[in-house]
Amino acid sequence: MPALAYSQGDTATPLLEETIGRNLESMVARFPDRDALVSMHQGIRQTYREFNRSVDLLAMGLLRLGLGVGDRVGIWSPNCAEWVWLQYATAKVGVVLVNLNPAYRTIEVRNALAQSGCRVLVSAQKYLSSDYRAMISEVRHELDDLERVILLDTSEWDALMEPGADGMKEALSERMAGLHHDDPINIQFTSGTTGFPKGATLSHSNILNNGFFVGEACAYTEEDRVCIPVPMYHCFGMVLGTLACTTHGSAIVFPGPGFVPAEVLAAVAGERCTSLYGVPTMFIAELAHPDLESVDLSSLRTGIMAGSPCPVEVMKQVISDMNMAEVTIAYGMTETSPVSTQTYTTDSIERRVSTVGRVHPHVEIKIIDPGTGETVERGSDGELCTRGYSVMLGYWDDPERTAEAIDSDGWMHTGDRAVMDAEGYVNIVGRIKDMIIRGGDNIYPREIEEYLYGYPAVEDVQVIGVPDAKYGEQVMAWVKLREGAVATAEDIKEFCRGRIAHFKVPRYVKFVNDFPMTATGKIRKVEMREVSVTELGLEEAADIKSA
Repeated sequence: MPALAYSQGDTATPLLEETIGRNLESMVARFPDRDALVSMHQGIRQTYREFNRSVDLLAMGLLRLGLGVGDRVGIWSPNCAEWVWLQYATAKVGVVLVNLNPAYRTIEVRNALAQSGCRVLVSAQKYLSSDYRAMISEVRHELDDLERVILLDTSEWDALMEPGADGMKEALSERMAGLHHDDPINIQFTSGTTGFPKGATLSHSNILNNGFFVGEACAYTEEDRVCIPVPMYHCFGMVLGTLACTTHGSAIVFPGPGFVPAEVLAAVAGERCTSLYGVPTMFIAELAHPDLESVDLSSLRTGIMAGSPCPVEVMKQVISDMNMAEVTIAYGMTETSPVSTQTYTTDSIERRVSTVGRVHPHVEIKIIDPGTGETVERGSDGELCTRGYSVMLGYWDDPERTAEAIDSDGWMHTGDRAVMDAEGYVNIVGRIKDMIIRGGDNIYPREIEEYLYGYPAVEDVQVIGVPDAKYGEQVMAWVKLREGAVATAEDIKEFCRGRIAHFKVPRYVKFVNDFPMTATGKIRKVEMREVSVTELGLEEAADIKSA
């Protein structure tokens, strides 16, 4: 009888049945004087004891604000020490942290805050071209639940970090004692097949265990120092990054608020980092940097490449030119905390450059025929589904769309096409959904289409992804104008700038009279992509992406 494409993760190592706060305190007891956090651009260096003190001060500050278990606090900021303090402080008091993408603009931040019902927003004042203070002022009157905005580097933030009155430590201990590891602790916004943002709600158990097992796959110990240039608002930063570190006594190293190749290389060399994270485009930029050969990367041994498929040649160069002989590949989605499969440091180079590894501990995966729901044979492609502790609690306040994603047997349907080989290694071969992955950012066409419908000259619009040698994919909009209306590609782009995240703004715009359709009236996006590749001369980029 042929083997079916089903695999169950090892259960020899038990799940961590504790809250994030309790786990942190156990690490503080074991490694009090080890580095916990280094934020190079801020000049901050903290041991586990010092880090925990900052977390506790902030946690007591949140209690003074009157926040209860299950209340929501938003964080809108690039990477910084305060982001991490807030991540652990909210966990200690049972407040749900709502992650906001630093690239959000007014419409997106308003929707996320309204949907999650945030009572408090902690925000940077500005970052790059984004004036957060001004954008918050523009939408605050529309947010009935938002009671307080606390900007970083202000007296209000300083007051939040001040030692509290007598009894606050006892109040914090009492609050922590009443929390359960299955309580919700984090909301991360993602989009589904409709393209409208949904708040994936994750528990202590979801992300604490996922971070722990990611760290196990990388063989982390208290000797490791992990360079994290990926954003904290994403699971890559706050689960594979911070939680993989603190569950092993390892050090978190921020090279800067965002990704700058020179800063990353300098951080690795200066802090003697043993591990480096990034999406493929980040590693490509680092490999291309003129200082690469002169920078001492001899301390590196491992790291994680995730976010989008990695070209095989890039993986080989990372191993050979950056000393990352034990680099791993991880696959997952926000709704699964996020990692479901991962290669291990002990896997062969062939496995690590050609697959996304095997199933994680305490997780099940299967590959099904999307039409019948039956598990396919190994070697056959189908939709990847996953089940286990890592599956989200659900989409925040949205049981209908939760039921669409998680079936009655607890399986999360990923929408990704995959193949499982005889040894259980998985290869992602395509996407059932129309999601575009640009440099690690997930972009959903419907969300952009809905926004562009608001442009007066647009009658209809279809958004697709087209191949790109640097980012993997770029956004392209096919636009049908209203009769008599006039618009240029620059007009369409300008309508988007400053109102939706920069990576969602179409790189290409094509004006058409009609869209290719099937006999039943469905848009043929595959044909649209083929035409676009030819017209734009992207055949070489398409070959790179499919390699």
